Amino acid sequence: MRIGVVTFPGSLDDVDAARAVRLAGGDPVPLWHADHSLQGVDAVILPGGFSYGDYLRCGAIASFAPVMTEVVAGALEGMPVLGICNGFQILCEAHLLPGALIRNEERRFICRDQRLRIESTSTAWTSGYAAGAEVTIVLKNGEGGFVADEPTLDRLEGEGQVVARYLGGNPNGSARNIAGIANERGNVVGLMPHPEHAVEELTGAGTDGLPFFTSVIRSFVTA
Repeated sequence: MRIGVVTFPGSLDDVDAARAVRLAGGDPVPLWHADHSLQGVDAVILPGGFSYGDYLRCGAIASFAPVMTEVVAGALEGMPVLGICNGFQILCEAHLLPGALIRNEERRFICRDQRLRIESTSTAWTSGYAAGAEVTIVLKNGEGGFVADEPTLDRLEGEGQVVARYLGGNPNGSARNIAGIANERGNVVGLMPHPEHAVEELTGAGTDGLPFFTSVIRSFVTA
């Protein structure tokens, strides 16, 4: 399976995401923010970092990058898309996911191992987890507070679109402890923690993040 990893000016975790894809058994394909083609990939990852220096708002400028025209079109046709941290912000700015990410409640950058509960296993990126699985994945963000109006939050909860939730305290003030969400179809997922940093024991972060990548690959093998 060929999974595109987009690099924007300011991306930091594109290489890590590509490595995670490779460890999961996929073929990572580098994509550039100015590309007008997705090179026939089967899925796309928008990695973490500070695209375009986080000017205006995090992810705001990146949402207008040429490659995002292709990503949006692919997502609307059912192509799996995962946005990690800054990628999550970009997905919200591109209106592929509802809500927004704002400055952390305590106005400080956070970098730590974070416990999560996987709330939905019906997405392309989480089907390899057991329902209710508790995992530990690296969290590092300055603007990671997920917000939305109450009707939107109720809909996300009611339709099973909350993908992951923070455990052991709310690190950034996200509404209802939400760490990640999906679109209605389940092919687009935005996640604030970084599963690509928890894919092998060598790094000391464990492998709790690996199923995000093996899940999407398995979904194509079994399709």
